[in-house]
Formats: sequence, C-alpha cells, structure tokens
Amino acid sequence: MAHALFGTDGMRGVANSFPMTAEVALRLAQVLSRLICTTKKRVAIAKDTRVSSYMLEAALTAGFTSMGVDVVKMRVAPTPVVTSQIQDLDVDMGIMITASHNPYRDNGIKLIGPYGNKFSDEWNRKVEELLISDEKFVGSVDEVGKVYKDKTSVPTYIENVLKLAPTENALEGLRLVIDCANGAFSKFMPQIFKTLGAGVIVLSNEPNGYNINEHCGSQHTEILEQTVVDSHAHLGIAVDGDGDRLIVVDHLGHRIDGDQIIAFLADYLHRHDKLKGDAVVATIWSNLGLEKYLHERAISFYRTNVGERYVIEQMRQIGASLGGEESGHIVLLDYARTGDALIAALMCCLAVKEDGRKSGEIFPVFTKCPCKITNIRFAGTDEMNNAYEAPDVKDVILRMQQKMQGIGSVIVRKSGTEPVIKVRVEAPDEQLVYAVSVQIEDTIGQYRD
Repeated sequence: MAHALFGTDGMRGVANSFPMTAEVALRLAQVLSRLICTTKKRVAIAKDTRVSSYMLEAALTAGFTSMGVDVVKMRVAPTPVVTSQIQDLDVDMGIMITASHNPYRDNGIKLIGPYGNKFSDEWNRKVEELLISDEKFVGSVDEVGKVYKDKTSVPTYIENVLKLAPTENALEGLRLVIDCANGAFSKFMPQIFKTLGAGVIVLSNEPNGYNINEHCGSQHTEILEQTVVDSHAHLGIAVDGDGDRLIVVDHLGHRIDGDQIIAFLADYLHRHDKLKGDAVVATIWSNLGLEKYLHERAISFYRTNVGERYVIEQMRQIGASLGGEESGHIVLLDYARTGDALIAALMCCLAVKEDGRKSGEIFPVFTKCPCKITNIRFAGTDEMNNAYEAPDVKDVILRMQQKMQGIGSVIVRKSGTEPVIKVRVEAPDEQLVYAVSVQIEDTIGQYRD
C-alpha cells in the first residue's frame, strides 16, 4: 500500500528538504517513542556514509532522548548488520539512516523491528498518521534518555560471517574485485574475503560523505567490469551504499543481475540439500526465464509485489530459504534476516569455486525472456503522481496489458524510493515488447517538464 511519506523501504527524499529534514526526523523519533519504544525504552540507530546521515542521526537522537528513550548508536554500519544483530542490543526497534543505492544528496530512514524485520504497511500507516497529526509531544523533565555506543555488533557480525565458510581458507585461489560503493561496507568487507584466502582488488572504499554510490557500486559497474577484465579476476562483486544489494560481474566483464544470482544459488543450495521447501520467492519484476528455469528443475517459484519485505514475508509464510529481487536484493534466511550483499557474495564465491568453471562459462545461468525496463524520471513526486494518475496514461496501460494477456506482462509502477515511474514489458516477441513499451513511455513522457 502506498503512503504519503513511506515508500516500499521506509521514508526517503532529498536531504534537508521535506521530509528528510531534522525537524521531521526529531518528530518521527517522538512518534516512535510513543508508539513503539514503550517496553524497553531503547532504540538502536545506524547510518551509512553520506554526509547528511550525521544530521539525521543527531535529530533522531534528540527526539528519542527527549521522550525518555535511550539510544544505542551503532554508528556507520550496513543494514544487514542492524537486522542481524538487533536482538542482541535489547531494544524495542532499530533505525537505519540510508538512501541505499541513491546519490549522496538523498537520504532515508528505514524502520526495523526488534527481530530484524522491516515494518509492515499497517505499522507504517500508524506511524505516518501520528507523524502528520497535530498532536504535540512533550517529554518529562524527570525522564531524559541516555546515549550509548555499540562496540560489539560489527565484530560479532564479522565473526558470524567467517563461520559460514567451510574452511579458514575456503576462497584460496580466487581473485576478486570488490566495489564497496564508498558505503557502509567499506571498512571491513574486503578484509573478510582476504581472511578467507582470496586475492582482493578493492574499489571505492574511501567514503568522504559525498561519494557514496558515485560512479560505483551496484548501480554503476562500468569501472568494476573493466577492472575485472584488466586484472584477470575470477569474479567482480558490487554492493550498494547500505550493503543490502549485490551485483556480480563475471570474468569476461559481463554484469550479472539478481535473477541470475538467484538461479545460481538455487542450484547450489539444492545440490547441498539446503534449498528449503524446494522453493524460491521473487517479485513480479523477475524475468519469466527465471521462472521457467526453476520449474524445469522441479523448484517451486512464487512471486510477490516489488519490495524486499514482501519477498521475506512470503518466504517465511512458505518456509523458503532463498528469495530476492532482480535489482540485487538476495535473501538467504538461513544466514540473514534480510538481504545481505556480503553473505550472498560469499555464497556466490563458494559456489563458483566448487563449480570449477570460469564464471563467464557459468553465467548466464538461464536465457532471459525479452524484456524492456524503462525508468522515466520526474522533477519531483507531485509531477510523477500527476503523470501516473492521468486518464490517458491509465488507458494506455490497460490497453497494453490486455494486448499482452496470456503471452507476456506489462507492469507500470511508481518507485518507492525516488520520483521515477518504472515501465516493464516482457514477452517472447522482442519487437512486440519494444512497440508496447514505446507506446506507454511516450504517453507518460508528455507529462514531464
């Protein structure tokens, strides 16, 4: 369900502009103090490396402590560290300050439950209703929260990840190029792979507050691709700013998306009897070729709405251990509570080494069905909403969906994280895919300034 402030993965926008202001962050903390932080009266806050994360952290901390809630500062830490370690912090909830794969100017606030789960639509709605209400929040002069520094979560996470490898030098012989996106994994991700015996070339691990995701990371793999080829590496690994998204590059420099990674890991886990329920969960955005590939291997395939938390909800419902999104969110519930780019990358490396072939011979795992994805960017959210709700836009989408019924799919959706309308058309006939997509794109495009 759409929210005025909350999208598919929390609240997001341009930093220092509504709703990503210090004022909103402070009030949000007061709202969460009233609604959520009522039992232990403790909250954990982590952030990525963008410069505005410090401003939002300070505002949130002020809001919580003003309402008598203690704050545990996790400092710069990836989202997977928060979701995996939050139970050990004895808190009512966690907050991750990040705009994920977006540029440094953007920022966001992800709300995380006490067991590492993302907030549901229902709870997002409750938080938002109180946030935009006229209710005033006044703390008690006798109850002011304290601030603590968390010193254990990252070391514990690193220790747990290393235990997933079958031997201490499990990656010996592999040459890897790792792009840390100048984000939250920059400090320790390369060292984990070195500790396990891999030869590592590191890219974009010197964050300065302004270079997160800039020409690097999961969204910009051009430099990674060239470096893999030039260095004769076996594999390239790219994560995003908060470390929950993974893209792989094979030894030939080809970008491998989340669907191919899911297929590869499904085979790997299946061989080791670790694919629970013989099932995989992905979204409506995943390629039809993935579904066909898994069905041919007697692996059940389930689709959800776009959004990692919907994938996780379905996985838990059916007892699956593998799920994810084409965008690179890979969820391995036996090892992590949410998408974890580092753990997914480690599993990919172990699987590649076990396979014995060069990665360019392994990937692509399946043949993709022709698909065209177009991101139509707008100046702001209002302009995007006006275009999306326009009668002629709704009409062309309906007509094209009817035209593709039974042979393919047409999906048009608003991004939950930026002012973008995403158009996705898929069918066996490539010319038909292009023609249908262009009709929709042209109709939407006329509403751009």
